[in-house]
Amino acid sequence: MNDLNQSTLDHPQVVGQRTPRIDGEFKLTGRAGYTGELSVEGMLYGYPVAATIAHGTLERLDLDEALAMPGVVDIFHHANFPRLHRSPNSMGHGDQVSEVRLPFEDERIYYHGQYVALVVAESFAQARAAAQRVVARYRQETGAISSLLDGAHDSHTEGELLEDAGTTRGDPEAAFDRAAVKVDAVYHIAAESHLQMEMHATLAEWRDGGSRLVVHESSQGVFYQRNAMARIFDLAQENIEVISHYIGSGFGNKLFMWPHAVAAAGAARELGRPLKLVLPRAQDMTGGGNRPASRQRLRLGADRDGRLSAVIHDSTTETSLVDRYVDACGSATPSFYACDNLAVSQRILALNHGTPCPMRAPGEVSGIFALETAMDELAVALQMDPVELRLRNYAHEDPESGLPWSSKQLDKCLHSAAERFGWAQRDPGIGAMRDGDEIIGYGMAACTWFAGRQPCQARVELRADGTLFAACGTQDIGTGTYTIVAQTVAELTGVAVADIEVKLGETSLPTGPLSGGSMATATTLPAVAAAVRDALSALKEVATGHGGVFAGVDADSLTVAEGALSDGERSYRFAEVLEAMRLSSVNGQGSSAPGEEKKQYSFRSFGAHFVEMRVDPGISRVRVSRVVSSMDIGRAINPPTARNQVEGGIVMGIGMGLFEKLDYDPRDARLINANVADYIVPVHADIPEIDVELLDYPDFKFNEFGARGVGEIGLTGIAPAISNALYHATGKRYRDLPVTIEALLADHASA
Repeated sequence: MNDLNQSTLDHPQVVGQRTPRIDGEFKLTGRAGYTGELSVEGMLYGYPVAATIAHGTLERLDLDEALAMPGVVDIFHHANFPRLHRSPNSMGHGDQVSEVRLPFEDERIYYHGQYVALVVAESFAQARAAAQRVVARYRQETGAISSLLDGAHDSHTEGELLEDAGTTRGDPEAAFDRAAVKVDAVYHIAAESHLQMEMHATLAEWRDGGSRLVVHESSQGVFYQRNAMARIFDLAQENIEVISHYIGSGFGNKLFMWPHAVAAAGAARELGRPLKLVLPRAQDMTGGGNRPASRQRLRLGADRDGRLSAVIHDSTTETSLVDRYVDACGSATPSFYACDNLAVSQRILALNHGTPCPMRAPGEVSGIFALETAMDELAVALQMDPVELRLRNYAHEDPESGLPWSSKQLDKCLHSAAERFGWAQRDPGIGAMRDGDEIIGYGMAACTWFAGRQPCQARVELRADGTLFAACGTQDIGTGTYTIVAQTVAELTGVAVADIEVKLGETSLPTGPLSGGSMATATTLPAVAAAVRDALSALKEVATGHGGVFAGVDADSLTVAEGALSDGERSYRFAEVLEAMRLSSVNGQGSSAPGEEKKQYSFRSFGAHFVEMRVDPGISRVRVSRVVSSMDIGRAINPPTARNQVEGGIVMGIGMGLFEKLDYDPRDARLINANVADYIVPVHADIPEIDVELLDYPDFKFNEFGARGVGEIGLTGIAPAISNALYHATGKRYRDLPVTIEALLADHASA
């Protein structure tokens, strides 16, 4: 039985239990409407023309041949596009965009793949064919900056130092100088593509004589896109609707709007017809965001017992010439380990690349690679077990804020994963563990991700037909938000999940959060719960009012169970209560927001990864053969999907560690592997045996459901565990990601 005034869910019946995804049938049967698959009457198709240089000026476009091709309606470019406003690009005001520069804003070329024109035609094939006939004439300039990691950029102090992105406590430089044992190393990580299954897509339609804009978008933040478009097109926010019902992943590159969406909406308004634009893969990779490359210097100082006395973490990451994106590599470092002397600094270097953007576990996944590899190097220098080193520097409260943790079980993660992995059987000798021709390496790393919440609103409706309806504007990006909202409603009402309809991903619905940062679950569910309770209160008022089934009974005395109200003697289902008063439904509104708890506690999730690598030098084969992980994420609302999120993060971490790299031509900064043939990712044959444990320690200080996010943390820590396992197998320390076969061959040849 569920008490309406219950503030915590200590013994849930649905929440925390395995629940089939309510959107699964729609996806399996093809009825889930992804943006690229939608069509409306009279729809046109857009296809961008992208710059083939990275640095220079567009001098002219030869359009005659393209304009004369069948089905072509118009071609938009710098001299043929409406003058628009820029978005203020404010996170605080909810109008942030991924790239503030408008499409075709000027004729300067800042990066390879920048849009120089948009061909519009009656069909996709016609638009694509005509785009291939547009001839762009450029004045190419020398001096393009191709990569942070090329030979021209090796200074530790290069780039713009960000004063607001650093932190210092104690006297880290003096402590490092005095340290008995030191590590001072530089780590490099190549730029990565999100390479999500569904490319960026927009369907823009102007209605009511051009006064109202409806946009279907593959978006992780429909309200941010609505607000930004309102600023750009000088419209009231209520005259714009952004819809994103289903998304084929984004991993962060769909959090905020990109110029292609503005181009589609602008062209649709000029032509007076709906227009759909789906980016081709190459343009998605050149101009749709990426994780920027990073160079990090880590200095660790410790005493002979392994206790840290100094941590100094300096990072440089890439940004573009048209926007200023900061991938905060040092954001987790101040809170990870107990150390009185610490400094974190951050620089950015502007390059002739498309603007980078958040990618799953932005900043922290890169920073944790450097930190956890350095910790392994320190363990080697101390001749200490790497697990023991981490336990000796365990932070029992947040070293940065001084606040107690709301809940922290990292020690249990380390012990449990180590036991299941068989870490005690590890021979610490380099290359000492073998199986036939294969050298076996064991490596491990701890991991973490911050726990955050955002403001949120929701609406719940109890209907006379016995069903329930829940609505929130947040998106389901493929992670199972539809289902956990239904679980929440079912938990508090006792109605079966199958009888609950959930609607998400529309700006016409109550305001919901971004689907990013592993914040959506902890943000959305408290608002949904508040809406359920408000709806139940309304139902009780109906039931106890004049003519109600419980007329004259104290409303607060009624309890809720199995979709019914009860006074202890009589029980009436919700539908019966409504039918007695000839009502079709009652509604409840709910909201939630972070409160005083963030001043009282520090919130983070923690975990540990243990990795087995196998290296066969004779055939130059390197593979991850086994991963064992333990995660402390509070309560998992739907354990199978939560575990799947960790497993997906592990696979992405294998890609980061061994495969993924955006290659830019050092001569002119063009991206040369903007396709799925040349950009290498793990395939099924690369996936090892994966054992994921989710510890069950609900964090009720964070929210009533005890849930923290799970999307990011599975990725953090995998790459350093791989690197550390390779060191154990080969004796070579790999500080540059990805660790390629070529690097291993070169080391083998020189050995």
